Amino acid sequence: MKEEQQFMRAALAQARKAFKIGDTPIGCVIVRDGVIIARGYNKRNKDKLSLAHAELIAIKKASKVVGDWRLEDCTMYVTLEPCQMCAGAIVQARIKKVVIGAMNPKAGCAGSILNLLHMKEFNHQVEVVRGVEEEKSRKLMQDFFRELREKKKQEDN
Repeated sequence: MKEEQQFMRAALAQARKAFKIGDTPIGCVIVRDGVIIARGYNKRNKDKLSLAHAELIAIKKASKVVGDWRLEDCTMYVTLEPCQMCAGAIVQARIKKVVIGAMNPKAGCAGSILNLLHMKEFNHQVEVVRGVEEEKSRKLMQDFFRELREKKKQEDN
């Protein structure tokens, strides 16, 4: 198994934690020197906080481990393309590379709607790899929203 798949599967395990608590199943791990140093999963609904995205939680944890806000020698693996807030945080943290599971055509800012990770106007650009464990990432999201719709339907009846 390729290293990228291995780490994306760890991110998928985080996403499943979000699913179990009723949050959008997005998971993230940050890797440095071949070792996972931080993990995060979406907790927006649980924490009632718009900032509780998987990427931001993982960045905060990784910064504590590294002892700096700069994560220049780190790679982030995330199951869904980052939104504008998370893409901005990735640039600010100087993360070297982001590996994405599924793209997000409705809110993605690593190539779908715009690409904040490659803007030459910023002082840092991020290497991006797309489509690692894409089908598993997409299926997890589809299953979550299907269950959510079914639940809503049952509540309405």
